[in-house]
Amino acid sequence: MKRKIVFLFGVFLSVAALATDGTLPYWAIGPFNRPKTNPIIEPDTSTVFNCPMLNTQVRWECADTFNPAAVVKDGKICILYRAEDNPSVGIGKRTSRIGLAETKNGIRLKRRMKTPVMFPDTSQMSRTYEWTGGTEDPRVVEAEVDGKRIFVMTYTSWNRKTARLSVATSEDLLTWQHHGPVFQKAFDGRFNKIFCKSGSIVTEVRDGRLIATKVRIGDKDRYFMYWGEFWVCGATSDDLIHWEPILDEKGELLYLAKPRIGFFDSQLTECGPPAVKTQHGIVLFYNGKNLSGDRGDKRYAAATYAAGQMLFSNSDPLKLVDRLDVPFFFPQADFEKSGQYAAGTVFIEGLVYFRKKFFLYYGCADSKVGVAVCKP
Repeated sequence: MKRKIVFLFGVFLSVAALATDGTLPYWAIGPFNRPKTNPIIEPDTSTVFNCPMLNTQVRWECADTFNPAAVVKDGKICILYRAEDNPSVGIGKRTSRIGLAETKNGIRLKRRMKTPVMFPDTSQMSRTYEWTGGTEDPRVVEAEVDGKRIFVMTYTSWNRKTARLSVATSEDLLTWQHHGPVFQKAFDGRFNKIFCKSGSIVTEVRDGRLIATKVRIGDKDRYFMYWGEFWVCGATSDDLIHWEPILDEKGELLYLAKPRIGFFDSQLTECGPPAVKTQHGIVLFYNGKNLSGDRGDKRYAAATYAAGQMLFSNSDPLKLVDRLDVPFFFPQADFEKSGQYAAGTVFIEGLVYFRKKFFLYYGCADSKVGVAVCKP
């Protein structure tokens, strides 16, 4: 049965690539089209949360709602979106929490909870790494560990000093266990204090959903994660909680991809939603940011965030095989060019395979949530 699913998935990718009139190579996933219902999540000034960090009630999603993760559960798409609480202060000075919404068709949704499901609590870990900036920019994958289904979230813990890539797990998407920074134990804590973000765990289509999968690294099968904001690096794990970054021959971080002068990703290449293992290789979705003038792509405004794709080898996930020179998804709608990032921002973080379609969920100028759909 699994072989049939993988084969059909490969055929779907080929059809999708051919449908793009030459704008995408054979290996890329797309095209993605926006429904007219966008945006699908906007700020809500009516919801109130009794914050354990502040010990008071806050309007936790009154400022902006953006940068969502997504995962399939119980026949629905569940969207975990970042929300900020204070519109009177600027970028980086608010507290971020994560809310939960769900949809039966991928487009029309409702909030599952009126309170956030992931937020800074009173634990020592949270006090150290999440107070008072909060929990930001989630990516979520489904995994099967010891015969049990769990959900794994990589997110940014922000203590207003150093942003750290952290991990949390849940069985129901409602209650999350905070495990702390993903690299806190690797190499005796050597990388625990580095500024790091954006973990994209490799998945594959299994039983009609994207599920975390192991890949061959050397002589062992391990979970693999692409990560990084200004560049792309790699990391491995046996349990999806404790991660070890890939190092080069000098013992430094091994960079798998970097920004390119003159392209839409000239300033940064920030990893997006969970990577997808296909018959052609591992497809990594990422967010590129554009520099100004001759250093950037003149077709896009300076500081524009647009989305690209990279192809890594199935036999060697560290080997970059190909890369899009132009974004497959870029700001077009008015609500994608206003808000906190008025230069234009589509920031992709959520991807699911649902009813034989891909649904891509993204942040619109760090202010709202949108969706785009890829179908055969």
